Amino acid sequence: MEQYTIGVDVGGTKIAYGLFDGEQNLVARKKVPSDPELEAGPFFDALAKDIWALIQEHNLKAEQMRGIGIGMPSYILFEEGKIIKTTNLTKIHDFPAREYLMKQLNGMRVILDNDTHVAALAEHKKGAGRGFQHMVYCAVSTGIASGIIINNQLFRGRYGWAGETGHMLITPGKGIECGCRNKGCFMSYCSGSMIVKHIRNRIAAGEQTLMTELAGSPEQITAVHIQQAFDLGDSMAKWAVEQMAQYLAVWLYNLYQVLNINCFVFGGGLVHFGDRLFPRIRELFDQYNGNDLPVYFKFAELGDNFGIIGAAELLFS
Repeated sequence: MEQYTIGVDVGGTKIAYGLFDGEQNLVARKKVPSDPELEAGPFFDALAKDIWALIQEHNLKAEQMRGIGIGMPSYILFEEGKIIKTTNLTKIHDFPAREYLMKQLNGMRVILDNDTHVAALAEHKKGAGRGFQHMVYCAVSTGIASGIIINNQLFRGRYGWAGETGHMLITPGKGIECGCRNKGCFMSYCSGSMIVKHIRNRIAAGEQTLMTELAGSPEQITAVHIQQAFDLGDSMAKWAVEQMAQYLAVWLYNLYQVLNINCFVFGGGLVHFGDRLFPRIRELFDQYNGNDLPVYFKFAELGDNFGIIGAAELLFS
Protein backbone atom coordinates (compact mmCIF):
# COMPACT_ATOMS: atom_id res chain seq x y z
CA MET A 1 0.00 0.00 0.00
CA GLU A 2 1.41 3.36 -1.04
CA GLN A 3 2.18 5.56 1.96
CA TYR A 4 1.37 9.27 1.75
CA THR A 5 2.82 12.09 3.83
CA ILE A 6 1.48 15.53 4.70
CA GLY A 7 3.85 18.42 5.38
CA VAL A 8 2.45 21.46 7.20
CA ASP A 9 4.19 24.84 7.21
CA VAL A 10 2.78 27.06 9.97
CA GLY A 11 3.52 30.78 9.84
CA GLY A 12 2.26 33.92 11.50
CA THR A 13 -0.07 34.79 8.61
CA LYS A 14 -0.65 31.53 6.74
CA ILE A 15 -0.61 27.75 7.01
CA ALA A 16 0.44 25.72 3.96
CA TYR A 17 -0.36 22.03 3.53
CA GLY A 18 1.34 19.69 1.08
CA LEU A 19 0.34 16.10 0.28
CA PHE A 20 3.19 13.88 -0.93
CA ASP A 21 2.93 10.42 -2.50
CA GLY A 22 5.08 7.39 -1.77
CA GLU A 23 7.85 8.72 -4.02
CA GLN A 24 7.77 12.03 -2.11
CA ASN A 25 6.29 13.87 -5.08
CA LEU A 26 4.05 16.81 -4.21
CA VAL A 27 0.57 15.89 -5.43
CA ALA A 28 -1.55 18.59 -3.76
CA ARG A 29 -1.01 21.89 -2.00
CA LYS A 30 -3.34 24.30 -0.22
CA LYS A 31 -2.95 27.41 1.89
CA VAL A 32 -5.21 28.97 4.52
CA PRO A 33 -4.80 32.03 6.78
CA SER A 34 -3.49 31.44 10.29
CA ASP A 35 -5.34 33.06 13.19
CA PRO A 36 -3.00 34.58 15.81
CA GLU A 37 -5.94 35.14 18.16
CA LEU A 38 -6.61 31.42 18.67
CA GLU A 39 -5.48 29.65 21.80
CA ALA A 40 -3.48 26.45 21.27
CA GLY A 41 -6.41 24.01 21.53
CA PRO A 42 -8.67 25.69 18.96
CA PHE A 43 -5.66 26.37 16.72
CA PHE A 44 -4.74 22.70 16.53
CA ASP A 45 -8.39 21.68 16.23
CA ALA A 46 -8.52 23.74 13.04
CA LEU A 47 -5.20 22.26 11.87
CA ALA A 48 -6.49 18.71 12.38
CA LYS A 49 -9.72 19.55 10.53
CA ASP A 50 -7.73 20.85 7.54
CA ILE A 51 -5.56 17.71 7.54
CA TRP A 52 -8.61 15.43 7.54
CA ALA A 53 -10.13 17.47 4.72
CA LEU A 54 -6.98 17.08 2.60
CA ILE A 55 -6.93 13.31 3.22
CA GLN A 56 -10.60 12.93 2.32
CA GLU A 57 -10.38 15.15 -0.76
CA HIS A 58 -7.97 12.62 -2.24
CA ASN A 59 -9.97 9.55 -1.14
CA LEU A 60 -7.27 8.39 1.24
CA LYS A 61 -7.63 6.54 4.53
CA ALA A 62 -5.72 6.95 7.78
CA GLU A 63 -3.85 3.68 7.24
CA GLN A 64 -2.45 5.06 3.96
CA MET A 65 -0.72 7.90 5.81
CA ARG A 66 2.94 7.56 6.79
CA GLY A 67 2.35 10.56 9.05
CA ILE A 68 2.15 14.31 9.41
CA GLY A 69 5.20 16.57 9.65
CA ILE A 70 4.74 20.10 10.97
CA GLY A 71 7.15 23.03 10.97
CA MET A 72 6.37 25.93 13.31
CA PRO A 73 8.05 29.20 14.35
CA SER A 74 8.38 27.79 17.86
CA TYR A 75 10.71 26.54 20.54
CA ILE A 76 9.78 22.85 20.63
CA LEU A 77 10.89 20.14 23.03
CA PHE A 78 11.45 17.77 20.14
CA GLU A 79 11.32 14.42 21.90
CA GLU A 80 8.06 15.31 23.63
CA GLY A 81 6.54 17.29 20.78
CA LYS A 82 5.72 20.04 23.26
CA ILE A 83 5.67 23.68 22.18
CA ILE A 84 7.36 25.97 24.71
CA LYS A 85 6.67 29.28 22.97
CA THR A 86 5.89 30.61 19.50
CA THR A 87 7.30 33.90 18.30
CA ASN A 88 4.48 35.22 16.13
CA LEU A 89 1.58 33.08 17.36
CA THR A 90 2.06 34.08 20.95
CA LYS A 91 -1.00 32.29 22.35
CA ILE A 92 0.55 28.93 21.45
CA HIS A 93 2.88 28.06 24.31
CA ASP A 94 3.40 25.34 26.93
CA PHE A 95 1.26 22.98 24.88
CA PRO A 96 1.65 19.20 24.20
CA ALA A 97 0.94 19.63 20.50
CA ARG A 98 2.05 16.20 19.24
CA GLU A 99 0.01 14.28 21.82
CA TYR A 100 -3.02 16.50 21.22
CA LEU A 101 -2.86 16.15 17.43
CA MET A 102 -2.36 12.40 17.49
CA LYS A 103 -5.63 12.09 19.41
CA GLN A 104 -7.36 14.36 16.90
CA LEU A 105 -5.93 12.32 14.01
CA ASN A 106 -6.83 8.85 15.33
CA GLY A 107 -3.27 7.95 16.28
CA MET A 108 -1.57 9.01 13.04
CA ARG A 109 2.15 9.66 13.49
CA VAL A 110 2.92 13.36 14.07
CA ILE A 111 6.35 15.02 14.21
CA LEU A 112 6.86 18.71 15.01
CA ASP A 113 9.99 20.78 14.61
CA ASN A 114 10.85 24.44 14.28
CA ASP A 115 10.71 26.18 10.93
CA THR A 116 14.45 26.71 10.53
CA HIS A 117 15.16 23.01 11.11
CA VAL A 118 12.50 22.15 8.56
CA ALA A 119 14.07 24.53 6.03
CA ALA A 120 17.49 22.98 6.64
CA LEU A 121 16.13 19.48 5.96
CA ALA A 122 14.43 20.64 2.77
CA GLU A 123 17.43 22.45 1.31
CA HIS A 124 19.83 19.68 2.29
CA LYS A 125 17.79 16.89 0.76
CA LYS A 126 16.28 18.63 -2.27
CA GLY A 127 17.72 22.12 -2.58
CA ALA A 128 20.97 24.05 -2.54
CA GLY A 129 22.64 21.75 0.01
CA ARG A 130 22.35 18.56 -2.05
CA GLY A 131 25.58 16.59 -2.03
CA PHE A 132 27.07 18.24 1.07
CA GLN A 133 27.62 15.98 4.07
CA HIS A 134 27.59 19.02 6.37
CA MET A 135 25.57 22.21 5.86
CA VAL A 136 24.30 25.23 7.78
CA TYR A 137 20.99 26.69 6.67
CA CYS A 138 20.97 30.40 7.50
CA ALA A 139 17.54 31.96 7.96
CA VAL A 140 18.01 35.68 7.35
CA SER A 141 14.66 37.38 7.55
CA THR A 142 12.53 39.03 10.24
CA GLY A 143 14.74 37.02 12.58
CA ILE A 144 18.15 35.34 12.30
CA ALA A 145 18.63 31.62 12.96
CA SER A 146 20.33 28.50 11.64
CA GLY A 147 19.66 24.84 11.00
CA ILE A 148 22.69 22.57 11.30
CA ILE A 149 23.24 19.39 9.28
CA ILE A 150 26.11 17.17 10.46
CA ASN A 151 26.91 13.86 8.75
CA ASN A 152 23.70 14.19 6.72
CA GLN A 153 21.61 14.43 9.91
CA LEU A 154 19.85 17.40 11.44
CA PHE A 155 21.48 18.37 14.74
CA ARG A 156 18.85 19.41 17.29
CA GLY A 157 20.80 19.49 20.55
CA ARG A 158 19.50 18.23 23.89
CA TYR A 159 16.16 20.02 24.05
CA GLY A 160 15.45 20.45 20.36
CA TRP A 161 16.34 24.01 19.42
CA ALA A 162 19.99 23.88 18.42
CA GLY A 163 20.73 26.59 15.90
CA GLU A 164 19.19 29.61 17.62
CA THR A 165 22.45 31.32 16.81
CA GLY A 166 20.88 34.71 16.12
CA HIS A 167 20.57 35.04 19.88
CA MET A 168 24.28 34.53 20.51
CA LEU A 169 25.54 37.64 22.31
CA ILE A 170 28.09 39.95 20.73
CA THR A 171 27.69 43.11 22.87
CA PRO A 172 25.99 41.87 26.06
CA GLY A 173 23.81 44.51 27.72
CA LYS A 174 24.32 47.07 24.95
CA GLY A 175 22.11 48.01 22.04
CA ILE A 176 18.44 47.30 21.41
CA GLU A 177 16.58 44.67 23.40
CA CYS A 178 15.58 41.64 21.33
CA GLY A 179 12.61 39.34 21.76
CA CYS A 180 15.00 36.95 23.51
CA ARG A 181 14.99 39.55 26.33
CA ASN A 182 18.69 40.27 25.95
CA LYS A 183 20.40 43.32 24.55
CA GLY A 184 23.29 42.81 22.16
CA CYS A 185 22.54 39.55 20.34
CA PHE A 186 23.28 39.25 16.62
CA MET A 187 19.60 39.38 15.73
CA SER A 188 19.23 42.73 17.47
CA TYR A 189 21.69 44.27 15.00
CA CYS A 190 21.03 42.67 11.63
CA SER A 191 17.60 41.03 11.32
CA GLY A 192 14.98 42.59 9.08
CA SER A 193 12.79 43.63 11.98
CA MET A 194 15.55 44.96 14.21
CA ILE A 195 17.51 46.99 11.62
CA VAL A 196 14.31 48.99 11.10
CA LYS A 197 14.30 49.82 14.84
CA HIS A 198 17.85 51.17 14.52
CA ILE A 199 16.73 53.32 11.60
CA ARG A 200 13.75 54.69 13.52
CA ASN A 201 16.01 55.58 16.45
CA ARG A 202 18.28 57.58 14.13
CA ILE A 203 15.29 59.36 12.60
CA ALA A 204 14.00 60.18 16.09
CA ALA A 205 17.43 61.68 16.86
CA GLY A 206 17.00 64.09 13.94
CA GLU A 207 18.75 62.37 11.04
CA GLN A 208 17.24 62.64 7.57
CA THR A 209 16.55 59.78 5.16
CA LEU A 210 14.59 59.14 1.98
CA MET A 211 13.05 56.12 3.71
CA THR A 212 10.61 58.34 5.60
CA GLU A 213 9.21 59.71 2.34
CA LEU A 214 9.24 56.32 0.62
CA ALA A 215 7.34 54.64 3.43
CA GLY A 216 5.08 57.53 4.42
CA SER A 217 6.25 57.55 8.04
CA PRO A 218 9.07 56.04 10.14
CA GLU A 219 6.64 53.50 11.60
CA GLN A 220 5.94 52.09 8.13
CA ILE A 221 9.56 51.59 7.06
CA THR A 222 10.37 48.00 6.06
CA ALA A 223 13.35 46.19 4.55
CA VAL A 224 11.91 46.95 1.10
CA HIS A 225 12.28 50.69 1.75
CA ILE A 226 15.88 50.15 2.83
CA GLN A 227 16.58 48.54 -0.55
CA GLN A 228 14.81 51.31 -2.45
CA ALA A 229 16.62 54.07 -0.59
CA PHE A 230 19.96 52.27 -0.95
CA ASP A 231 19.51 52.26 -4.73
CA LEU A 232 18.83 56.00 -4.59
CA GLY A 233 22.09 56.62 -2.74
CA ASP A 234 20.53 57.35 0.67
CA SER A 235 23.26 57.55 3.32
CA MET A 236 21.21 56.05 6.15
CA ALA A 237 20.18 53.10 4.01
CA LYS A 238 23.83 52.54 3.11
CA TRP A 239 24.73 52.69 6.81
CA ALA A 240 21.99 50.14 7.60
CA VAL A 241 23.15 47.70 4.95
CA GLU A 242 26.75 48.03 6.12
CA GLN A 243 25.72 47.33 9.72
CA MET A 244 23.83 44.24 8.60
CA ALA A 245 26.83 43.05 6.57
CA GLN A 246 29.24 43.61 9.47
CA TYR A 247 27.23 41.60 11.98
CA LEU A 248 26.15 38.86 9.57
CA ALA A 249 29.77 38.34 8.52
CA VAL A 250 30.92 37.96 12.13
CA TRP A 251 27.99 35.61 12.81
CA LEU A 252 28.94 33.40 9.87
CA TYR A 253 32.63 33.45 10.70
CA ASN A 254 31.89 32.40 14.28
CA LEU A 255 29.70 29.55 13.04
CA TYR A 256 32.47 28.47 10.68
CA GLN A 257 35.00 28.46 13.51
CA VAL A 258 32.75 26.46 15.84
CA LEU A 259 31.47 23.92 13.32
CA ASN A 260 34.03 23.96 10.49
CA ILE A 261 31.15 23.45 8.05
CA ASN A 262 31.89 24.96 4.65
CA CYS A 263 28.41 25.15 3.07
CA PHE A 264 26.11 28.01 4.08
CA VAL A 265 22.67 28.18 2.45
CA PHE A 266 20.78 31.46 2.84
CA GLY A 267 17.01 31.71 2.83
CA GLY A 268 14.49 34.32 3.93
CA GLY A 269 13.50 37.86 3.13
CA LEU A 270 16.98 39.41 3.40
CA VAL A 271 18.05 37.32 0.39
CA HIS A 272 16.20 39.95 -1.68
CA PHE A 273 18.94 42.46 -0.80
CA GLY A 274 21.07 40.46 -3.24
CA ASP A 275 24.17 42.31 -4.44
CA ARG A 276 23.49 45.21 -2.10
CA LEU A 277 24.39 42.99 0.87
CA PHE A 278 25.87 39.58 0.15
CA PRO A 279 29.10 40.49 -1.71
CA ARG A 280 30.00 42.70 1.26
CA ILE A 281 29.26 39.85 3.70
CA ARG A 282 31.49 37.62 1.60
CA GLU A 283 34.28 40.22 1.51
CA LEU A 284 34.27 40.62 5.29
CA PHE A 285 34.02 36.86 5.92
CA ASP A 286 37.04 36.25 3.70
CA GLN A 287 39.00 38.96 5.52
CA TYR A 288 38.33 37.26 8.86
CA ASN A 289 38.92 33.78 7.49
CA GLY A 290 42.26 34.38 5.81
CA ASN A 291 42.80 31.01 4.12
CA ASP A 292 42.09 29.57 0.68
CA LEU A 293 40.07 26.48 1.60
CA PRO A 294 36.66 26.61 -0.09
CA VAL A 295 33.66 27.96 1.81
CA TYR A 296 30.42 28.03 -0.19
CA PHE A 297 27.74 30.70 0.12
CA LYS A 298 24.58 29.49 -1.64
CA PHE A 299 20.98 30.67 -1.88
CA ALA A 300 17.99 28.47 -1.09
CA GLU A 301 16.40 26.91 -4.16
CA LEU A 302 12.98 25.63 -3.10
CA GLY A 303 11.04 28.91 -2.97
CA ASP A 304 7.70 28.92 -1.17
CA ASN A 305 7.57 25.11 -1.00
CA PHE A 306 10.53 24.68 1.35
CA GLY A 307 8.31 24.57 4.45
CA ILE A 308 6.00 21.79 3.32
CA ILE A 309 8.87 19.83 1.75
CA GLY A 310 10.96 20.03 4.93
CA ALA A 311 7.99 19.23 7.17
CA ALA A 312 7.24 16.10 5.16
CA GLU A 313 10.94 15.22 5.30
CA LEU A 314 10.64 14.94 9.10
CA LEU A 315 8.97 11.57 8.53
CA PHE A 316 12.07 10.29 6.70
CA SER A 317 14.93 11.87 8.64
